[in-house]
Amino acid sequence: MRLDDREFTIFILKAINGCFISISEGNAHRLGALNVSLAGSVGTSTARVIPSKHDSVFLDMLSQRVASMLNGICIISMSINAPLATTVMKSIMNNIVAYLSDKGNAT
Repeated sequence: MRLDDREFTIFILKAINGCFISISEGNAHRLGALNVSLAGSVGTSTARVIPSKHDSVFLDMLSQRVASMLNGICIISMSINAPLATTVMKSIMNNIVAYLSDKGNAT
C-alpha cells in the first residue's frame, strides 16, 4: 500500500478469537513496537509490550478498535521510520477495519 510517498506492508492473520496485524514501512515485514489489546465485558485493556518511538496513540487506538470489533485479542506490531501523517493513519485504519469486516470467519 502506497500512502503519502511511503510504502507500507500490512499482514493480517485472523483467528477465531482475535488477530495478529503487522504494519511495516517498506516492502519487507519487520517486527517493531508491539501492542496487545483484549476486549472484555467492561471495556478494552491494552498493554504496550514494546513501546513505539512514533505514533503510540495510533497504535493504541487501532489495537483497541480491532479487539472491540472482533470481541477478542488484537496483537499489533508496527515498524515505521518516521511519524505518520493523520491522513496515512486514517487510511491504514480504514483499510484494516474494512478487511476484517469483510473477512468473516477465520479459515
